[in-house]
Amino acid sequence: MNDSRPIVLVSWPSAPLTDSLVRQALADIESIELVSSIPPPPLRSKLLQWATYDNIDHSLTVSEPRRVLSSSYTIRKAIIRKHFLARCIHAYLLKHPESVLLKSVPQTWDIEVSCADELDELWSDELWELGNELDAAPQKWYILKPGMADRGMGIRLFNSKDTLYKIFEEFDGCSDDEDEDDNTLVLTSQLRHFVIQEYITTPLLLDPNEVSLSGVIKPQNELKGHKFHLRTYVLASGALTVYMYKRILALFSCEPYCLPKHAEHDSRLSLTPHLTNTSLQIHRGEEGVRLLDEMCGNHFLSDGVGSRTFTEEDIGDIQRQMVQILAEVFKAAIVQPVHFQSLPNAFELYGIDFLVSHIPYGPHSARFQVNILEINAEPAIELTGPRLTWILKDLFVAIKTVCVEPFIRGSDDKIDSWKVGEVRYMMQKCLDIQVHGARS
Repeated sequence: MNDSRPIVLVSWPSAPLTDSLVRQALADIESIELVSSIPPPPLRSKLLQWATYDNIDHSLTVSEPRRVLSSSYTIRKAIIRKHFLARCIHAYLLKHPESVLLKSVPQTWDIEVSCADELDELWSDELWELGNELDAAPQKWYILKPGMADRGMGIRLFNSKDTLYKIFEEFDGCSDDEDEDDNTLVLTSQLRHFVIQEYITTPLLLDPNEVSLSGVIKPQNELKGHKFHLRTYVLASGALTVYMYKRILALFSCEPYCLPKHAEHDSRLSLTPHLTNTSLQIHRGEEGVRLLDEMCGNHFLSDGVGSRTFTEEDIGDIQRQMVQILAEVFKAAIVQPVHFQSLPNAFELYGIDFLVSHIPYGPHSARFQVNILEINAEPAIELTGPRLTWILKDLFVAIKTVCVEPFIRGSDDKIDSWKVGEVRYMMQKCLDIQVHGARS
């Protein structure tokens, strides 16, 4: 055995698809030794930890910056926790009011609640402004999200103080009409942190089945506008470079979109037209999952007319906004070193969600407004489905090329010469800065 071979830890016990994609990406790198656990110290060679966060030895990442490369930053809750992200962006905007984040993040309130009764105090404190808005404009809707839940858990819509109180009663388990079959239910005893955001009621609407997966074209008079969000995979590397994978997913709701409204004789609101999380629609298989590029040529259904189609130029406009937003979000994170610390010998893949608001009668430059929704570490890539697994294979090969091979070889002039805005390996560089104090 050659003791100088780089050691590679691959460990994704709860994510078999990720584990498989990592191993496939590494298959053509010669002279590495795959291991299932980290050998005892001292390290005899370079160590790559391409593994789930909990199986990475983070102390080694910090103590051996020249010999260890890890697939996760140790501290990054400023971006992956909704309430921390809201605080991070708010603090950044106070110093940078000209940032694109001012119009690409819905108005947000960050609260801590352990039971419904605590809302009374919040209306006179943290939620004073929201309370005034609810009283003045009951037609406006807001969305409640648990700060640390994922996969659509705990998301609710409301347009009054009373409705919000009933939501927290439901979470408390005190409501007499609690729906035991509700797969989005959370308990406030388990989750205290929540964010409230102004709900975007003007999403871009398309019909994912205008051209079915089998190629059948639906008649235009049968098209139904569905809400969708965009899932893009973003690679952060070192301290700090950020890349956006250009193969962007469009994830659709299973029912046509309509403005929020409570059902007659029922205070609860159906979330089905509003939630686009694939984890809540596993029964649909791949029906609601498309590539954004596959939507080119589909009719706009959010303008009430359907006479215009989605073009490559429209997609380019949306992608340009996404790149700008991503750069600003990571700039906001790096000035919060207590909650986000970039490391020169780490990289991490994030699944980042965006929503496109449609302004059908505005000037072309203002036809769309892209809004960032959330950032997910260790994204649930298995929900992409078999049809589009090929984009994930290409993604992990790109990660290997950009992050792993330069570490194994010691340098890579091709990566070093990559300019911001340039696209290579279907990855667009969004940001490239040197974080103070993060040199290896």
